[in-house]
Amino acid sequence: MESRINIQKVEPAAYQAMYGLEKYLSTSKVNPILLELIKMRASQINGCAFCLNMHSTDARKMGETEQRLYLLNAWRETTLFTEEEKAVLALTEEVTLITNHVSDDTYNKAASFFNEQELSQIIMAIVTINAWNRLAITAKVMVG
Repeated sequence: MESRINIQKVEPAAYQAMYGLEKYLSTSKVNPILLELIKMRASQINGCAFCLNMHSTDARKMGETEQRLYLLNAWRETTLFTEEEKAVLALTEEVTLITNHVSDDTYNKAASFFNEQELSQIIMAIVTINAWNRLAITAKVMVG
């Protein structure tokens, strides 16, 4: 596979605007490991190898276990994730697969664990990683 375009080079202002969302999210109240789980799960769904490589590395550096990363794709079938994490993973899946819309049940479950500011930050994290996935996939950004 060969890369198509380097958007960061061609449109640095647009890239920096996207990066501004990342910088904001790094200062949010959301647990950094939870942010990495969001990024990993959306990237799994979207098939973004570049983002999967980056965020699995980042998650491990933060102390995330190999076992949880390996089982993230099947999070519903394990007891390794907290109810809070499961609510966010379900929300991540529904926002990522938006053609089915976000159900009231999924939204309300996530809202039961987080205040409005935290929930807003979580939704922004999901939207942001989906945008990064789409950029990397379209441009064919290479791993390594």
